[in-house]
Amino acid sequence: MRRAAAVASVAVAAVFACTAKAGDADRSAAREFNGARALTYAERQVAFGPRVPNTAGHRATGDWLAAELATRADTVIVQAWRHKTSKGVTLELRNFFARFRPEATDRVLFVAHWDTRPVADQDPNLGRQRLPIDGANDGASGVAVLLGVADALKANAPAVGVDLLFVDGEDFGDFADSTETLLGAYYFGAHQPAGYPPLFAVVFDMVGDKDLQLYYEGNSQSFAPEVVQRVWQTAERLGYGGVFIHGVRRALIDDHVALQRAGIHAIDVIDFDYGPNNAYWHTGEDTIDKLSAQSLAIVGNVALALVR
Repeated sequence: MRRAAAVASVAVAAVFACTAKAGDADRSAAREFNGARALTYAERQVAFGPRVPNTAGHRATGDWLAAELATRADTVIVQAWRHKTSKGVTLELRNFFARFRPEATDRVLFVAHWDTRPVADQDPNLGRQRLPIDGANDGASGVAVLLGVADALKANAPAVGVDLLFVDGEDFGDFADSTETLLGAYYFGAHQPAGYPPLFAVVFDMVGDKDLQLYYEGNSQSFAPEVVQRVWQTAERLGYGGVFIHGVRRALIDDHVALQRAGIHAIDVIDFDYGPNNAYWHTGEDTIDKLSAQSLAIVGNVALALVR
């Protein structure tokens, strides 16, 4: 995901017609998500190595994800395609779309990217800038949250239909070139299932670090302020107001922008500062020791409360 100021303005959202019952959550529900287990899901991803498209680690992680989702979701759809970048590189990509209560008309979509950046372009060590990153937070944390949500939804079905989308090719190249980034989100936007769009969508990206602080993201607040309000109020009801902090921090480009352009009311839940002065973002320091089971649990419990 890109940390720079965001791009173009997007249309203001229409009337929010959600019937999902987020208001029923209370603090007892905050214990539903298993943060320790979610941390093991992040560890497993990092153990595969960098998940850069066209690499062995990427293929193995995708196969593992497909197998894990098949044991939890009612339906799993794999969107596989080839994408040629502006530099002539052909990427083998896969989105994984896991559905709970697929027959339900009212649906909520949760999203995370499962690939990792091929270069540590922000690393202060020049010798490491052309190396791939582990992506413990930038990639693995969002996937870990979604897998933990899948565990809980298998044990206790949601009040509405829930879709978990694991997108590929989010972080492959230069965010100034739309043929190299957000590839899975754009692909999904162009190949939505029958009955879409959902009531709303939430992207979870970089949500596992130990010093978790989640402010509003600018494009989210501009396009879908009602979804931002719903998520942050839900967090506050669960006692997480010190983590989900009211107010726009900045705007950025992430998978939610691609989904917004496809007509989906999507927002981004993301920590803008990963490490002191954002020192770990897109560097070799994005490693598993930076993650916290407590942070994963906070985010996962908010996600579950949105669909209970």
